[in-house]
Amino acid sequence: MRISPFLRGMLIIAAISLVVVVLNLETALSTAGLLLRLGFFLAIALVAYLFWRDFGRREIGMWQARQQWVFYGAVALLVVDLAWFFIVGVAGLDALVFFLVAGACVYAGVRTWRDQRRYG
Repeated sequence: MRISPFLRGMLIIAAISLVVVVLNLETALSTAGLLLRLGFFLAIALVAYLFWRDFGRREIGMWQARQQWVFYGAVALLVVDLAWFFIVGVAGLDALVFFLVAGACVYAGVRTWRDQRRYG
């Protein structure tokens, strides 16, 4: 008897869910989820660092001190904001604050970068 791939996948998910419920592994599952979110955040941070090291550091180093502070401050605040999102999670007013802070950081960073490219 041939079972469709969709049905087979749903049966596998149901079996895993049943094992989690029967063995009372909800705490372990939530811990694994937190570790995965943390690992994903660290992977994003590593890629951003490598991109900065290879391309951005020399160009940003030639900017004036005030523009460097604004740019790096916006990036640091965005990293803290993203860490809060990945580790704690956001909902309701926290989500609004998350998006407002992220938008302000992106605006400040992009505006500073574009001004330096245009006039520098």
